Amino acid sequence: MKKLAVPLFLWLVFEVIAVTLWLALDNLFYLINFSYIGSCLALGIFLYSKKVRFARNLVQAAVGLYMLVYLGIFSNENMQIEGFWYYLFLGVFEAAVIHYLVAKLLGPFLFGRGWCGYACWTAMVLDLLPYKTLRQDARDAQELRKKRLGYIRYLVFLTSLLFVGVLFVFHVPNLERAMLYSFLIGNALYYGTGILLAFLLKDNRAFCKYICPITVFLKPASYFSLLRVKLDKDKCVSCGKCLKACPMQVDMLDASRSRRNGTECILCLECIRECPKQALHL
Repeated sequence: MKKLAVPLFLWLVFEVIAVTLWLALDNLFYLINFSYIGSCLALGIFLYSKKVRFARNLVQAAVGLYMLVYLGIFSNENMQIEGFWYYLFLGVFEAAVIHYLVAKLLGPFLFGRGWCGYACWTAMVLDLLPYKTLRQDARDAQELRKKRLGYIRYLVFLTSLLFVGVLFVFHVPNLERAMLYSFLIGNALYYGTGILLAFLLKDNRAFCKYICPITVFLKPASYFSLLRVKLDKDKCVSCGKCLKACPMQVDMLDASRSRRNGTECILCLECIRECPKQALHL
């Protein structure tokens, strides 16, 4: 029953959102959309708890391809950060605005950066690359690198805001077409940069740590996340296996919310799986 608690909680959260938006906006799409995403996430976490191989990758593909291909390409909805600014400037409460509220602004208070671990279509590809964990020397280098490169995500964040702002200020014609092109080009740049960084730094998640602008939204709320990996100090033997397994280098040996890289946790649950004493749990 404990293994069912978290998946059931997530499914209920998304079902409440789905039904609320369906009734409030009188649009069946939101019922289908959020029910689908919530069901995928719940099923994936349940299968992962059962140690089904590639369970998380299957969820990433199911949600990521749906948002990238169906919503982004076929439905012409820019679900990247530019799409959020675009609909926000239009004053329209739909599409990317709702997506960002649920997944990246309010949602992280409940499930932290679960988006990054289970639904991001960029990470969907990056997690298939060979550098899932870092050697000790690479982990040490990362801390120094974060101080030098950590500002880049904020530059990308501001650039996306300025880009959409310029489109509105200069009244660029056919804004919807411009947003579709920005979605396609933006994704190509994200994938190219993410794959290049992964091989240069030998770290699949380097893009997430230094470049991704979405983390500007995700990190503050993630600090207060209800759903987080917790440590039972009485069981912990400080073997360090959780530290080696974590792709985001979160210090799971610290039980506090202010632990090192605590807001980087993507709930991949690798630390829980590797812990020999079951000292880590959700």
